[in-house]
Amino acid sequence: MITTAAKPVHVLLLHFLLGVVSSAAAASAHPGYPEAEQCGAVVDMVVNRMEEYDSGRILDITHFYREDMPSWESDEGLGSFLWLAASMKNGSKANNSVMKLPAHSGTHVDAPGHVFQHYFEAGFDVDTLDLHVLNGPALLVDVPRDENITAEVMKSLHIPKGVRRVLFRTLNTDRRLMWKKEFDFSYVGFMKDGAQWLVDNTDVKLVGVDYLSVAAWDDLIPSHLVFLESREIILVEALKLDDVEAGIYNLHCLPLRLRGAEGSPIRCILIK
Repeated sequence: MITTAAKPVHVLLLHFLLGVVSSAAAASAHPGYPEAEQCGAVVDMVVNRMEEYDSGRILDITHFYREDMPSWESDEGLGSFLWLAASMKNGSKANNSVMKLPAHSGTHVDAPGHVFQHYFEAGFDVDTLDLHVLNGPALLVDVPRDENITAEVMKSLHIPKGVRRVLFRTLNTDRRLMWKKEFDFSYVGFMKDGAQWLVDNTDVKLVGVDYLSVAAWDDLIPSHLVFLESREIILVEALKLDDVEAGIYNLHCLPLRLRGAEGSPIRCILIK
């Protein structure tokens, strides 16, 4: 005889199975998710992205990658370059992204193999670039805003002998060209005679500029050839020089170690 306190066997079995499932779920909970008791707590989840560090002593002069940043000869911008190939929300144990973008995107460095086929075949890639040249004292100068960087402009800058790293801020920064989606063919860059004057009359071994190419569109390859022929000069392009005072800094630039690549994204900072 079944009393009112007793429960049918199938109800007891259901409670047992639910308990097993609940215990298994608790045991397999991913440690990367907050515990239930933490969900109601106030947690600081504000993302703090900075351009300056250590009270402004360290300045990040690298453009962050975004889909609407300019890409070479394109009106469509860089486009989608980063996606989540494995997602914790979809059951993966960790989030894992995949990235695909041209080597000369955003703030980047050129290796000699960029414009010289025999250097490319010989292996003069970004992994062969001299880190001593990429790191050290640097001079940031403002270029006259009404023309490309010619020999006359170079003379007017009066770059002292012994200066090995120079960052050239131009009208490109004023026009905020790196913040526009469409590639701008009218950007300011070096003409061949300006590049040759720098090679012949200064000790500069690192040239940094504020758009996607060091060379003006009208002298695109000739200027690159002048700079990279000796393999002694390193070109860093698309630097973010907004609101940075002209003067002397310690520059630190580190490209990826991409063997076989003639260009690479690079992270550059200035230290006052």
